[in-house]
Amino acid sequence: MRRHIEFTIAADPPPRLDKALSRDVPDAAALSRTRLARLIAQGDVTVDGMPITDAKARVAEGARVVLTVQTASDSHIAPEPIALEIVHEDDDLIVVNKPAGMVVHPAPGTPSGTLVNALLHHCGAALSGVGGVKRPGIVHRIDKDTSGLLVVAKSDAAHQGLAAQFQAHSVQRVYRALCYGVPDASDPRLRGIRGVSFEPGNILRLTTQLARHRTDRQKQAVLFQGGRHAVTRARIVQRFGTPPVAALIDCWLETGRTHQIRVHMAHTGHGLIGDPVYGGRRKVAARALPAAAAGALRDFPRQALHAGVLGFVHPVSGETVQFNAEIPADMRALIAALQAPADGSDGQGA
Repeated sequence: MRRHIEFTIAADPPPRLDKALSRDVPDAAALSRTRLARLIAQGDVTVDGMPITDAKARVAEGARVVLTVQTASDSHIAPEPIALEIVHEDDDLIVVNKPAGMVVHPAPGTPSGTLVNALLHHCGAALSGVGGVKRPGIVHRIDKDTSGLLVVAKSDAAHQGLAAQFQAHSVQRVYRALCYGVPDASDPRLRGIRGVSFEPGNILRLTTQLARHRTDRQKQAVLFQGGRHAVTRARIVQRFGTPPVAALIDCWLETGRTHQIRVHMAHTGHGLIGDPVYGGRRKVAARALPAAAAGALRDFPRQALHAGVLGFVHPVSGETVQFNAEIPADMRALIAALQAPADGSDGQGA
């Protein structure tokens, strides 16, 4: 089925049709600029009764516009009855606590068993359509072996509003991680690393560019020319070992690039425990940790990274919301092992 959206171009229109439509289309239509451009190219836009397929065409004040929009069609991705931990859900969005090991979106190597497959089954008819298809709107991702919070749009309006917030870097995202060593401001080595600085409160700040690695296309690499701007901050929560050989840290993102925390912490020499790509497997001095703790650290099977805090402005209600998810059992067990004293004395805190 198709529906028609009619409106009039307001005063002082932008010089291009696509920009004029983006400015004046009713908010209730929930059409993104990308969707509007597609409608123009498909011949589904008329101006004063004439079909216009050139996005750069000029449009005058008072022109009558009609958009013909196809009712959302079913996704080609199959729904699957996969259990989800739902942190919040309403008519426009859903917040989930993704387990480690789950891929967010189907890809050639992972066609099923993903978060999107699970959401299609869970939401069913509640999906009003994103970009003309009944599918969940993925506005950000976390890596397969990273656990934690994700917000997903159920409607075009939510998708458009959330995407704008992620693009503006206004979304609050705090991760808890375990890293090798202790990224402390008192370490002169850290202060000699390009891109590293410290802010008050012993907060590590990393400012670099990130881009695909030149020889390993599955990895990201730190650059200082080209690539995409990336800023990460980290704060020590707890130190482990005597002398300290590992730390629990909070990391928060000013930007959100692929593998950002993982590659930035590796750049400082404090790669994440268990990270098979950037962290490596490091030897720990025999006397620094009890044997059980050293074994737990050595054998941790994934990057010890959890997206624990997610905050944003609800794209429909306008309410500022924040969600929290406790770190999962595997990371809690690793922390407990690292806290265990060798001689029965109290463990070492922050």
